[in-house]
Amino acid sequence: MGIDFAPSERSRLGVEWEIACVDRRSGELSPAAPELLARLGSAESFPHVTNELLTNTVEVVSAPQRRVRDAVADLTRLVDRVAELAEPMGVDLISSGTHPFSQWFQQQVTPGKPRYDTLIDRTRWWGRQMMIWGVHVHVAVEDRRKVLPIIDGLLTYLPHFQALSASSPFWAGENTGYASNRALMFQQLPTAGLPPQFTEWRQYEALVADLQHTGVIEELNELRWDIRPSPRWGTIEVRTFDGISTAGEIGAIAALTQCLVEHFSRELDAGREVPMLQPWFVRENKWRAARYGMEAIIIQNTAGDELLVTKDLEELLPLLAPIAESLDCVGELAKTQDVIDGGASYQRQLRVAAANNGSLKAVVSSLVRELRDGHRG
Repeated sequence: MGIDFAPSERSRLGVEWEIACVDRRSGELSPAAPELLARLGSAESFPHVTNELLTNTVEVVSAPQRRVRDAVADLTRLVDRVAELAEPMGVDLISSGTHPFSQWFQQQVTPGKPRYDTLIDRTRWWGRQMMIWGVHVHVAVEDRRKVLPIIDGLLTYLPHFQALSASSPFWAGENTGYASNRALMFQQLPTAGLPPQFTEWRQYEALVADLQHTGVIEELNELRWDIRPSPRWGTIEVRTFDGISTAGEIGAIAALTQCLVEHFSRELDAGREVPMLQPWFVRENKWRAARYGMEAIIIQNTAGDELLVTKDLEELLPLLAPIAESLDCVGELAKTQDVIDGGASYQRQLRVAAANNGSLKAVVSSLVRELRDGHRG
């Protein structure tokens, strides 16, 4: 089968931000999304707010934009509108990879969505465990021939993405010991996790044909890989990120993603190969970042050299500075250093719990404040 890759404007980006609804008094997850979406009304164009797997979740989606700041502005306007409608309902908003203490079996699947019904029917217990939230960043690629090598290059930086965004240290009331428990939860779905590393587009097409022939998937979007081609939009979609509690951090991570895609695109334009890692190194790096977050020592190259992920980031940022200038996202990319210096969300959550005698309700309150007061970043 042939899979067309839609024409797109190079390095244009879009961002999807999953937001959880919580009860203001208890801090528990709230099934408020259907009512909020009904109050918002239907959306037929970008930017917009839509539903997700669970009734406790809304997803805000930017319009395709050339500049990171414009995508972030779309998201913040939407969050402001949702928060305004949620206020009289006694509902607050948070974004993190997991909720610190709510229980999965108390959550409701969004009704009237056959795709969700099929997912739950097939995956059962693991599917019902998907009480998780993330951020997805699309970056447009103008030539289909570039897509797979750029994805291979991005897999080298998957642990950097995961460490910066890690925000799921708690699960169902327990401290998991992981920076991103979400990363390891999500990959339990049969079509989630790391993508195969293809060398030719026809290999991707053959895999999709096999999976459709055997009934594993019906649609391309059922391949829920951490980084995947998005042929409908002509983009590469990076889905590695945990839920992110402030728009400032989303801006930093979106800028890092956009700059890396453009960097690899320029390397290909110059006739150079994009460096890639062996699949077993990619897998190990993902686990290390999920476990240790900003303290992960990651594998940098095929030779097996290693470095603390924050040190590797600090060496990377100056190299991307000229690209950030050309994409007009210098300020957003610079905020990556703020995350390195101030700590990722999982670190902030752990500090709040420690300062409040282990109270996870205090952690939820801090996430509410971050989204409400810090989301303009």
